[in-house]
Amino acid sequence: MAKALPIMFQGTHSDAGKSIIATAFCRIFAQSGWKTAPFKSQNMSLNSYVTIDGKEIGRAQGIQAEAAGIAATTDMNPILIKPSREHESQIVVHGKPYKNMQAFAYRTEFFEKGLAIIRESLDALMNEYDRLVIEGAGSPAEINLNDRELVNMRVARMANAPVVLIGDIERGGVFASLVGTLQLLEKEDRQRIIGVIINKFRGDLALLKPGLDWFEQYTGVPVLGVVPYLEDLHIDAEDSVRLEQMSTNVNPDKDIDIAVIRYPKIANFTDVDPFLAEPDCHVRFVTTASQLGKPDLLILPGSKNTIEDLLYMKKNRIAEQIEQLNKHHHVTIVGICGGYQMLGVRIRDPFGVETPLREIAGLNLLPIETTLEREKTTILSEGIVTFAGERFAVKGYEIHMGRSEPLAGHISLIEMHGRKEGGKSEDERVMGTYFHDLFHNDAFREALLNKIRCEKGLAPIYGRQSFRTIREQAFDRLADHVKRHVRIEEIEEKMHAFQKGDV
Repeated sequence: MAKALPIMFQGTHSDAGKSIIATAFCRIFAQSGWKTAPFKSQNMSLNSYVTIDGKEIGRAQGIQAEAAGIAATTDMNPILIKPSREHESQIVVHGKPYKNMQAFAYRTEFFEKGLAIIRESLDALMNEYDRLVIEGAGSPAEINLNDRELVNMRVARMANAPVVLIGDIERGGVFASLVGTLQLLEKEDRQRIIGVIINKFRGDLALLKPGLDWFEQYTGVPVLGVVPYLEDLHIDAEDSVRLEQMSTNVNPDKDIDIAVIRYPKIANFTDVDPFLAEPDCHVRFVTTASQLGKPDLLILPGSKNTIEDLLYMKKNRIAEQIEQLNKHHHVTIVGICGGYQMLGVRIRDPFGVETPLREIAGLNLLPIETTLEREKTTILSEGIVTFAGERFAVKGYEIHMGRSEPLAGHISLIEMHGRKEGGKSEDERVMGTYFHDLFHNDAFREALLNKIRCEKGLAPIYGRQSFRTIREQAFDRLADHVKRHVRIEEIEEKMHAFQKGDV
């Protein structure tokens, strides 16, 4: 079987747009009839994705696989690093926890093992697919790390992949960052750069043209495209960098105010993405009690370190404010995964999974007790939610290292093939579940929002658009956008040239 034709996207820094450009190329190649797969050898992210066989990978590669129209596998992201506490991360290998490691130990002790894992996954994908879209991480010019890096130029050499360097013009200094990156690369690696893409452009391209001409003349590297910033693109974010751009303030022009607690170890915050696409909703991420206000819907999202994030909320009086909102205001509170654990009576950590603290009182809004465990649950799930007198079929996924047991007065939220999951208060103003993607289920989301609308004296809205349809349309919109502004044919020509050894 012929090997796949690879292309690699690297950036001048984190959040330059590598993930979104790679997603676009996954869709573009798939639209052209090529069997296409994404690959990121090592990802550091708290946003996870569960494969069909119940394994955990970085969310970006799962979404890129969806864009390519294929099922995600752990070969597409064989190593996932999930920061858990200061200077320590959980290392996930082929979708299962390997061990918790300090950064220095990971770099010195794991390198050879990681290299072998990456090579095996890369070979498997190269032999199965026609096109391989490879994503780097951070910058390839991290001088202090390059001797043992596992995700940028070493991977490009392993795959014999040409590299497109991406610069983010929105931050300013794009030419300096592109030129500086090129100059810091080893000669062999610089020769792999077939061109650059300038991303997130806003403004008049004519004003940028002199800079583009200078760059090409100075470096000898072509500018393969300038991609304008694309507003309201409903595709899952790679990591929490995006949250820096999210609002903390109430928008009075929107009917429904949704507040999401942004604690330090927030994870899988993409659970709230469907609300970002709803025209009557405004989503804001809050970090202080004063920002919380009186939202209509309050969401406690997932957390990589539930106990530390609960301590953060108590220290910053967010927990106290949530208690007052629950007592005195008509707010609906939903906890997902770690947020669900926080809603309970207490959380126990007998094995020191998260902290040396063995037990902590929860928010006491649901009658459950949680015990953190060494083994992680990762599974695709489905069941029936009973809410507002109706039953809704829901699908989602679970990623958690804990077990929550019901106490007296517990009412389950979801029925799942012989077992019950989650919990809710009798008035359904407080709900919690391990079920990620709960809000991605359109009928349930519509019922939840209409209950809030009716309580505010607003008319219900029926027939809300399917979020899955919105995301599929976003993939096509992104692909069309990139095709208009990037020289795709030239990139393909250079991919073939690399394969033939003509470059």
